[in-house]
Amino acid sequence: MGIIQKNAINTSIISYLGLLFGYLNKGVLFIIFLSTEQIGLISLILPVGLLLAQFSNFSSANIIWKFFPFFRDEGKNNFGFLSLNIFLVLIGSFVFSALFWFFEESISNYYITKSPAFVEYYYWILLVSIPTSFYTTFDYYLRAMYKNVLSVFVKDILLRVLTTVFLMLFVYDIISFDLLVQLICFSYIIPMLVLGVYLYKIGEWNASYKKINIHRRFKKIMWSYSLYSYFNMMGALLVVTLDVIMISAYLGLSENGVYSIVLYLTSSLLIPYRSLLRVSAPLISEYWKSNDIGAIDSVYKRISSISLVIGMFGFLIVWINIYEIFNFLPDSFEDGIYIFFFLMLGKVIDAYFGLNGTIVVTSKKFKYDIVFTLILIVLVVLLNVLFIPLWGTIGAAISTSIAYVVYNLLRMIFIWYQYDLKPFTSHQLKVVVLGTISFLLFYLIPINVGVDWLNILIRSIILVVLFAIAFSYFKIEPEIVKYIDRLSFNLKNKFTNK
Repeated sequence: MGIIQKNAINTSIISYLGLLFGYLNKGVLFIIFLSTEQIGLISLILPVGLLLAQFSNFSSANIIWKFFPFFRDEGKNNFGFLSLNIFLVLIGSFVFSALFWFFEESISNYYITKSPAFVEYYYWILLVSIPTSFYTTFDYYLRAMYKNVLSVFVKDILLRVLTTVFLMLFVYDIISFDLLVQLICFSYIIPMLVLGVYLYKIGEWNASYKKINIHRRFKKIMWSYSLYSYFNMMGALLVVTLDVIMISAYLGLSENGVYSIVLYLTSSLLIPYRSLLRVSAPLISEYWKSNDIGAIDSVYKRISSISLVIGMFGFLIVWINIYEIFNFLPDSFEDGIYIFFFLMLGKVIDAYFGLNGTIVVTSKKFKYDIVFTLILIVLVVLLNVLFIPLWGTIGAAISTSIAYVVYNLLRMIFIWYQYDLKPFTSHQLKVVVLGTISFLLFYLIPINVGVDWLNILIRSIILVVLFAIAFSYFKIEPEIVKYIDRLSFNLKNKFTNK
């Protein structure tokens, strides 16, 4: 776990710096200076662009996860593995851009009634999708080499800083809202360029078809894998993207604006989990290469345990302050309280079982994962069609939560049956008990000093202290205890040295 912890800490630090800019943008500037309809428009264009990017990527990311360990050879330029994936994405981007053009009328008709503004920016989506397709391939290639920092920086900090700059230009009437949207879309080219230049600088850029030196038989294996894993990488993205797509079509851009802000809040709370998943995925592929089931089981349990703590704490730190937090928002965000509750419930479950997707798609049983992904897509669509007309945006959140539960349980049962791998440990029950006690404690003994920000501060400090004492004294989760002890030791040494 040394590699995982070191990389996860580095990427988490960068991600949290990016989170500050993200909150400044979506949590402050968007809410103050943009209408909910304008927020909804931006929050529809970007997810649709990212979804199209996943189609255009042609499963290049999964191919890198699965097969890069077999081609790692610096002396032979990794057999042109990166070049192969670049050409794959190039073909995918061309094919799906053509399809996007061909279906323009049908897609526009879907939105013209409730979200007509979206139709005006239809082709700007390609400026998001095409660069993101290539960025994703570069990112996963660097992940496979255990080089995560730059990829996280350009996505989590650079993009958000640029958005902040563009927003301030809009606030001071230097640019129009139309130009603001265009600049935000255009900025997605920059991460692709930065990673491309970096790959060239470290000698990994060999984008020439002649450089590809992979045996035909191995290519057939890779294409077979790509065919079956094509939709798998879109699973998590589809859940939230379909919500945004269908809310905009059924209810309009204003409702989508509210939903998107709350969705961003829930996603931000799980940044440490995503950092763990990001750096542990290449290790799972390495362990499959050597068929080290014991190592996979160990990583699976540890990541699940730590993710449960992260998810539980993230949910509680917001939920115990939920009314004060939403008091700072306009009245139009009132439904956001229960949107948060249901979305976060699903995301905690998804984080706990999060590594099971990586285990399946990098195993020899990867073909079965397409079944789970198809079930996920069907579930999300059917539940949204049923619940959105009934309960609006809260119905979309309930749909997402149910989909996460079913999707992850099916994957977990499959892994358990096929490889006897399961995420459960006895310590996790203690985490659930601690979370339940904390929830009831703040409910039964409300803390209210009459000032919203002071209520948030006091409750948050109490929760942090409660968790820290419980983990240290009762040894609830070994991995967390080790981290707390190591952090305390380092802080003590720094204080003593001074």
